Amino acid sequence: MIIQQFNSYDETTATRIRELLIQLSRSGRDRGEIPREWFEDLISSPYHDMLLALDDNDRIIGIATLSIIMGPIVRRVAYLEDFVTDQDVRGQGVGSALWDAMLDWARSKHCTELCFTSGQGREAAQQFYLNKGAEIYDTNYFRLPIIQ
Repeated sequence: MIIQQFNSYDETTATRIRELLIQLSRSGRDRGEIPREWFEDLISSPYHDMLLALDDNDRIIGIATLSIIMGPIVRRVAYLEDFVTDQDVRGQGVGSALWDAMLDWARSKHCTELCFTSGQGREAAQQFYLNKGAEIYDTNYFRLPIIQ
């Protein structure tokens, strides 16, 4: 297994990423095709990256999408957007390898913390995070749709 940064778009990779995101989805629903422009924005941005875990056959078996959040109080914080390993390889060290790569990424970007959310019903994921030394931070997460 290798971990590498996603740095070039192709439809096969985009389709596989979409398949993994469906596994991450609480409902298991497909939210549709991810626009190529999203991938291109991700690739070109100095503040966002996606890490890919590849098996020995170059099949993507896990992903992590990270962003840098900056502000006068938080300074530079790495924020984990999406983190999923293929259900067929869970428990085989893929998540741990991605976790270590995420921390290396955050260090390389001079971030002081890795922040993320984990919803109710994700007990296995939450135990993984606790085992990795993460602490639960008591806060409320708000979302407000912005109408275009």
